[in-house]
Amino acid sequence: MNLFDAFLSAPASLDVFEGRNFVAAMLAFESALVEAQAAEGLVPASASALIQRVCADLDAFDTGQIARDSGRAGSVAIPLVKALKQRVHEADPAALPHVHLGATSQDVIDTAMALLSRRAIDLLIADLRSAAQALLALAVRHADTPVLARTLMQPASVTSLGLKAANWAAPLVRSLASLGAAADRALQLQLGGAVGTLAQMQGQGPAVAKRMAASLGLTEPHGAWHTQRDLWVLLGCELGVVAGSLGKIAGDIALMSQFEVGEISEPTEEGRGGSSAMPHKRNPVASMVALAAAARVPGLVATLLGAMTQVHERALGPWQAELATWPQLVLAVHGSVQAMAGALPGLVVDAARMRANIETLRQQIPAEAAEEWFSPALALQAGSLARDQVRRLNTDQALAINQNRTPT
Repeated sequence: MNLFDAFLSAPASLDVFEGRNFVAAMLAFESALVEAQAAEGLVPASASALIQRVCADLDAFDTGQIARDSGRAGSVAIPLVKALKQRVHEADPAALPHVHLGATSQDVIDTAMALLSRRAIDLLIADLRSAAQALLALAVRHADTPVLARTLMQPASVTSLGLKAANWAAPLVRSLASLGAAADRALQLQLGGAVGTLAQMQGQGPAVAKRMAASLGLTEPHGAWHTQRDLWVLLGCELGVVAGSLGKIAGDIALMSQFEVGEISEPTEEGRGGSSAMPHKRNPVASMVALAAAARVPGLVATLLGAMTQVHERALGPWQAELATWPQLVLAVHGSVQAMAGALPGLVVDAARMRANIETLRQQIPAEAAEEWFSPALALQAGSLARDQVRRLNTDQALAINQNRTPT
């Protein structure tokens, strides 16, 4: 993770995808595998217990060495399994044949990525909900506050800030529902063995998978999805939509916060949005993060789509490209969500400046046009629409989707 990725990302998600946590997630897979196999009679209980104890000792595994060895091995799971086998052999050579039985590297890595993604996306959803709720509150508070509506970057008529905020909130509320559902579908256990047949599990593969999914808190798969990446990429596309929706909001706020417009500004605090050269500046840094994500994320999503061409039963190249891209996507989107969730509740609204901008325009156009298109009273009709939209967004329960899920 380079410096510029880091400052555009959410610290909590950065921690989720840290190397040590990925090693821990791979060990969680190995532990759940041998536990489920013992329950199905494929592995002796004593060997299972020993392997689980070794897996639980994360400090015994050198994350840096595993990372260094992965380039030569072609997979981060290969040096991990090698280290696991070495430690099991040191404890009891008789347990060695039962390590990683019937699994393959991609099973370990895809499952670990799903486990970490579950944590990160739960955190992202919580922040997205906060952002949506802040906008809905803004919509109610300023339902009747007149503001210029602008089309093609020019004043077009009068609307209300409340309706503008409700329109900002609507796609976020929809994403709360669709992102949560996409995550539940995509974040599955991966277990197929070398070519997806679970051939070494003596017909007990589906039962082992069922137990593992329950143990790890992941969706039980219908089968191995080694090269069937549709649900995974659909989740990536949902993340891309979130970034685009937030980028639109950030763009509006950035334009409205320009000195010449002065209608809205992001909240201020010590060290936020300053300039190294000009002490008078107050930059909209949350909008900056969201706009940066909106610029970066489409390319990351495109990489995932391009990486779907995974040939035969296991991929050479596209899967590895997907693995490198996926955390970057989640981190960029969560950085945007967290930045906006932090700024939106404290947005500073200058209703007097909004009205002054309307009056300035009214004085420059014919009286008839001023009354038809730029009367502040038009905000009342927009305010009624804003209240209706807020009611619909709240009553369709979208904000309650995954409300009770605790980030892990």
